[in-house]
Amino acid sequence: MFEQLTIKNLYDLKETIAADLFEGLTYPWEALPKIGEFIMALGNSLPESEYEKKGDNIWIAKDAVIYPSAMIKGPAIIGKGAEVRHCAFIRGNAIVGEGAVVGNSTELKNVVLFNKVQVPHYNYVGDSILGHKAHMGAGSITSNVKSDKTLVDVVVGEERIHTGLKKFGAMLGDCVEIGCNTVMNPGTVIGKHSNVYPVSMVRGFIPANHIYKKQGEVVNKR
Repeated sequence: MFEQLTIKNLYDLKETIAADLFEGLTYPWEALPKIGEFIMALGNSLPESEYEKKGDNIWIAKDAVIYPSAMIKGPAIIGKGAEVRHCAFIRGNAIVGEGAVVGNSTELKNVVLFNKVQVPHYNYVGDSILGHKAHMGAGSITSNVKSDKTLVDVVVGEERIHTGLKKFGAMLGDCVEIGCNTVMNPGTVIGKHSNVYPVSMVRGFIPANHIYKKQGEVVNKR
């Protein structure tokens, strides 16, 4: 079962500029403490013909679209063809992939968005990794700290993986679809091509190619 939680089963690393971030790791959340340092090293190696360095360790692709009211704090990399819309707030330690959309009033912190991810309306994404073409519906968020402030475990059936992390939002595999106004609790992991119904409260692990209808009702996609 734990094999389904591994980087190789959740993500196509060809669809991110951050592939080297995951080198030598087994589970994607192991990369969370490394994002900021990785951005600093990668940013300084990006070609000046394609990326422009702005502010304090912020690298923005020259063809990316950044709306005037967006706020970006470094370290951050905004990839080619990405769009950061009105009132978006990127709080640092953020990689926004090629063709990704960070929408109005969306907040990012310590995240990797693979290519073509969409977080387009009123989303909070913190301490999370979103795979290629993952999409979060309007108002859906990652809750990244437990209410009792204890360390986050990933729960798979009756078993647990101790992450050692206090802050851990969600790991969304490639092509995951999250319905509007959904809350993903700390330690959520969702496999490739799975869907979550709107207004859901998600906790633990959802396997690839499944539909989460409500807690206790997760079915195979047909």
